[in-house]
Amino acid sequence: MANSNGNSGERLEQASSPSDASDAVSASKEERGNGSSLENIRPDGKIEIKEEDNYEKLGFAFPTWKKWTILTVIFAVQTSMNFNTSVYPNVVIPLTKAFHVSGQVARIGQMSFLVAYAFGSELWAPWSEDLGRWPVLQLSLFLVNIWQIPCALAPNIGTIIVCRTLGGLSSAGGSVTLGMVADMWEADEQQYAVAYVVLSSVGGSAIGPVIGAFIQRYLSWHWNFWIQLIFGGAVQLVHFFLVPETRATILLDREAKRRRKAGETNVWGPNEVKQNRFQMKEILKVWGRPFEMFVREPIVLCLSLLSGFSDALIFTFLESFQPVYEQWGFGIVAIGLAFIPINIGYIIAWFSFFPFIHRHRKIRRRDPDALQPEARLYWLLYTAPLETIGLFGFAWTSLGPSRDVHWIAPMIFSVLIAIANYCIYMATIDYMVAAYGPYSASATGGNALARDFLAGIAAMYSTPFYKNLPGPHKLEYPSTILACLAVVVTIPIYIFYWKGPIIREKSKFAQTLASDRKKKAGAGESKGGRAGSVGEKAEVGEMEKGS
Repeated sequence: MANSNGNSGERLEQASSPSDASDAVSASKEERGNGSSLENIRPDGKIEIKEEDNYEKLGFAFPTWKKWTILTVIFAVQTSMNFNTSVYPNVVIPLTKAFHVSGQVARIGQMSFLVAYAFGSELWAPWSEDLGRWPVLQLSLFLVNIWQIPCALAPNIGTIIVCRTLGGLSSAGGSVTLGMVADMWEADEQQYAVAYVVLSSVGGSAIGPVIGAFIQRYLSWHWNFWIQLIFGGAVQLVHFFLVPETRATILLDREAKRRRKAGETNVWGPNEVKQNRFQMKEILKVWGRPFEMFVREPIVLCLSLLSGFSDALIFTFLESFQPVYEQWGFGIVAIGLAFIPINIGYIIAWFSFFPFIHRHRKIRRRDPDALQPEARLYWLLYTAPLETIGLFGFAWTSLGPSRDVHWIAPMIFSVLIAIANYCIYMATIDYMVAAYGPYSASATGGNALARDFLAGIAAMYSTPFYKNLPGPHKLEYPSTILACLAVVVTIPIYIFYWKGPIIREKSKFAQTLASDRKKKAGAGESKGGRAGSVGEKAEVGEMEKGS
């Protein structure tokens, strides 16, 4: 995912040579007189404009209506990308008939797309930082849409698998969309926007089966891909006309060019003064950091695995709903409509965060240092168990009409699972942004990697899992096993809530952030200390008061 703290974490180095600065001062009075400051003069004499000197030119200064218009288009873009992942299962059976292959072979197209998506979203991130959000997202959408055409016209299953893999690699996903949130909102003001983008991500995965059921029932298999293309083409067109560039460094480059045309000949943007801008060593370093943090940071590893496990459940449901609801005589369309409760659960979960976000914003406005990052996990303490409860409930209401169980019962429990899934994704992303600051792009990148990768693996094991277990309860036991696993993977939430500050003290990334905060405190920019231990203040009200 793209850097969620680009506004503060990526400040460029200031000039450090007094003699060079002195020479530049004598040669550049006009430029400084028009707004450039002494501190922005580089050793080579060039005046580099900074974010803090041109705030009104950046996405942060966009009017509220413009920010939310842009974000709504991005909502549609993210929904379309995740729709591509979840509508495919409805073409599996038609493909088995068209190409005379097994269901497992046909599902490779689902698995390959999601696994490629997991890595593709990370590969796009550095380019959106250097080249801008707009061109990268346009190119990503264009490539994704292009790969739909050979899928729709495929003469064999191999063509579909190859083009689905390329489509996954072409999907920029959250690496750009969350980055655009960071472009327009300061770190402490991002939560409403992040919650909105998270809704588009999980919602796109849940509307696919609903729409896919109608495609499967009334159209040929080719239309599964044509409709993906229509949806993707429509959002690309809207994005082309309604969404401007938001990346701060690109906007500063444009401002520098405008000022040079106006006569300020020695004013330059941050990308214009970079040397070896696209050096492979730096690109590989950026690409490698999410994987490094995923392996070396316990917080990133455990919360990403939790988030990935939760997302894999939804893709497991894409396969389990059919055998479960067929017991009540549900056909293709009815099974697709059974996913509506999941969408309802997502919307309920989205609204449930509003009171906490509002409260936290009020506290931070009084004292920016009053809240520990662990405060953002508070609501998850109560919603995460809904995943286990929902899975157990779904398991033992899957007995069917032979045991006098109504079909509404497993749907109710699927709502609980959806609430937990959204809250896990939202809270873990929100916590990583707060805990890792300028490294949050890499931290949340590990989260996205786990979600898509594990969801891709789920596409292959789900159907055999629900069909091949021995015993009389072939539908109940798999969901019960998942419920037991849910208990294990949710335990770290409570550990990090209580012991998060201690764990972060042992992180090299957190140590770097702590050092930066001390420097700011020495400069008089810190308003107060943080609470010493979240574990000592179990109630959110106490935790929010600080020390």
